[in-house]
Amino acid sequence: MTFVYIAIFAIFGAYARYGQTLAVQSVLGRGFPFATLSINVLGSFLMGFLFFETLERINISPELRTGILTGGLGAYTTFSTFSLESLNLIENGELVKAGLYMVGSVVLSVAAAIFGAYLSRNLGVTV
Repeated sequence: MTFVYIAIFAIFGAYARYGQTLAVQSVLGRGFPFATLSINVLGSFLMGFLFFETLERINISPELRTGILTGGLGAYTTFSTFSLESLNLIENGELVKAGLYMVGSVVLSVAAAIFGAYLSRNLGVTV
């Protein structure tokens, strides 16, 4: 059943990623990889939040939990795309943009995961 959950949630994660990419690029353009940056930050927040929610507060099966975290967020987050976009910026001689993008992605994503975990642990709501 784990593989079924992974497959189902991966569909939702991929659609969410694509939809967010279109939305962010329509607003902010393609001159800087804001879409991927926003996906990495939000995905990291959701990973931090949902990891602890489904471990400590919400009682769901391990199979469903794996489907959500591995399938859904795995298909949604984009660090493989992050690596390719960093390489493209470097190869295009845009070293400042590349540096800002790489540092911003890592720092903001880790901060988002910390915030998600903190929020999950301090909501005071038990399901």
